[in-house]
Amino acid sequence: MSLNEPDPRDNNPISIDGQLVTMCDQYKYLGSMMHSSGNLECNVQHRIAAAWLKWREVTGVICDRRMPVKLKGLIYKTIIRPVLTYGSETWAATKRHIHTIQVAEMKMLRWMCGVTRLDRIRNEYVRGSLGVRDVADKLQENRLRWYGHVKRRPPDYVGNLALQLSIPGRRSRGRPKTRWRDVVSKDMKECQVSESDVMDRAKWKRKIRKADPTTMWDT
Repeated sequence: MSLNEPDPRDNNPISIDGQLVTMCDQYKYLGSMMHSSGNLECNVQHRIAAAWLKWREVTGVICDRRMPVKLKGLIYKTIIRPVLTYGSETWAATKRHIHTIQVAEMKMLRWMCGVTRLDRIRNEYVRGSLGVRDVADKLQENRLRWYGHVKRRPPDYVGNLALQLSIPGRRSRGRPKTRWRDVVSKDMKECQVSESDVMDRAKWKRKIRKADPTTMWDT
């Protein structure tokens, strides 16, 4: 696979030990889907499908009306949500990507509570009953936590070199694609943190943390 669209004039195949290598548009690497276009849609859909697979494996517990709602929330946060957000530390997620993940999560939570949209129960109440934070907040926490790990490494670390990478040339007309660095900058503004706060690990963790809400059974 090669990133961006391959040049149609390039008809030179790649061979290893005399065996031709088949070109593909996407493949899985360490649990993440890599696409030749560099877009995130394929990876987001793959994460949602993997989360639904885990959801179905424990559906006998989380959809049982006899089980406490608090226990259902703990199972979701322990088994399902980590699968849904796996690898999200490096996602340059847009609002559309976040909305897609939120919709999938709310379907799971509503089925766990035994309610539908026809019951006209707000998402906030469903999340509060299960003690589950909005997945958008958890994605933001993952990105900033990973950013802190990278910035605390030496300046010659490959992650820091990649953050400072500047590709020569002019961009095409139109709005540029959202970069991971752009998403992190927006996250830092919302959490009211700056790059100077990174070295204080305790302060950085306290500022970026998005804790799950306390359920009514914990009070």
